[in-house]
Amino acid sequence: MRTARHPELDEMTLVLVMAALSDPIRVGLVRVLADGEERGWGQLRAPVAKSTLSHHLRVLRDAGITRTRQEGTRCYVTLRREDLDERFPGLLDVVLTAAHADNIGNRVTLAD
Repeated sequence: MRTARHPELDEMTLVLVMAALSDPIRVGLVRVLADGEERGWGQLRAPVAKSTLSHHLRVLRDAGITRTRQEGTRCYVTLRREDLDERFPGLLDVVLTAAHADNIGNRVTLAD
């Protein structure tokens, strides 16, 4: 399997980050990952097909919002909170606060 490419800090653009955050499922994934824990892809539950979930995770990774780590055949994802806060100070907090207030992405959960 190939190693996922993650954009460097200076490659992260506001347009790509905002585009990635324009989908409720992706916002929900960010909300779940906002606790700072690394999660296996199999732990993430969303009302979409597995292939669609994989697409959403790739969009977040390509925008620089998440980091994916592969271990054997399993993939794990974390939120790049420090990088986002350095590149776009306060943006993630505003997005998470608004998403919580408006219940955006609340259908994305963790497996029991």
